[in-house]
Amino acid sequence: MKKAVYYLLATLFISGFTWDAAAQMNRKNIKKNNKRIASYRGRKSNFGKDKVYNMLGVSLNSLNYFGDLSPTPKRISTDLSLTRPAIGLSFTHRFGPRYQLQAAFTYGGIRGSDTESADQSDTQNGIFRYNRNLSFRNRIKELSVVAQIDLWENMSTYISRVQWTPYLYAGISVFHHNPQAKAPDTDAAGNPTGKGGQWVDLQPLGTEGQFASLQPGDANYGIKPYKRIQPAIPIGIGARFRINEVMDIAAEFGFRYTFTDYLDDVSRNYVDLGVFGNNHLARAMSYRSNEVATPTYTYTGRDGVTYTVLPGYGAENIENVRGNKSNRDIFMVTTVRLTYILGKTFHRAKFR
Repeated sequence: MKKAVYYLLATLFISGFTWDAAAQMNRKNIKKNNKRIASYRGRKSNFGKDKVYNMLGVSLNSLNYFGDLSPTPKRISTDLSLTRPAIGLSFTHRFGPRYQLQAAFTYGGIRGSDTESADQSDTQNGIFRYNRNLSFRNRIKELSVVAQIDLWENMSTYISRVQWTPYLYAGISVFHHNPQAKAPDTDAAGNPTGKGGQWVDLQPLGTEGQFASLQPGDANYGIKPYKRIQPAIPIGIGARFRINEVMDIAAEFGFRYTFTDYLDDVSRNYVDLGVFGNNHLARAMSYRSNEVATPTYTYTGRDGVTYTVLPGYGAENIENVRGNKSNRDIFMVTTVRLTYILGKTFHRAKFR
């Protein structure tokens, strides 16, 4: 019996000693870990899976045009009444506390009209534009890739992202455009166009002599057809607002700086109407001043036909400008975009 008691006491003593030693070691480890945690500041390059994510977006946009058919010759001049809608789809990858890369497709239209936008009381510029009487519509299909830089850093996960942040964006895009206009019933010589009242594609007509045999000395000599696929530089600002854990809404305002002056099919000088030969539709779309003003200048074209036009329009002369070839066209894009974070689950209990 005594041996059993001694054995029990010895076991308790050894167990107590071992427990105390383990507890002391555990306390040391806890203190050591606490010091490490207290001094840890994180690594910005280690942007975890809850901080790197993808977003799918849909957008409603409005497009405005700046070019030769703007209300005034000013670089930034547009007719807001001719604003046209557009729609878009986007895919965005967030890969840093401030940085996103977005690919988007946008489809919409732009429009310009001399008679609707020009101020006839402006005897210096407005009356010239009104009497020119050119107009167009153009449907834009654009693929763009832009980098977005948030002005407010967010090191948290997608759940705890900032409530809102302004941002800047810039990138590159490629777009397809196709300027069109409504055809009149006849050309300047009274020949029927066969397309009266219909929308016709302008690029294949070569309204500034692109497909005609111009002579050395002609104002547009050497002109070539313009391409309907063009690059552009998107640049702008925006602000993104958090709706819930997985949805944001953003508003953007930006420009597309293009490398073409033919969004409106207008860039250089008028040509002799005789160079169009039997293409009555091309002649009619090149010169339209007779529809709004009384022609008083008569000349014989290179085709031997007599044309009566408004002085300063519709004839070969270095002074008879149709557009300003020195400036490239621009269009403005205003966007409201709704985005959804892919692969994440909305937990209402965690909403904050």
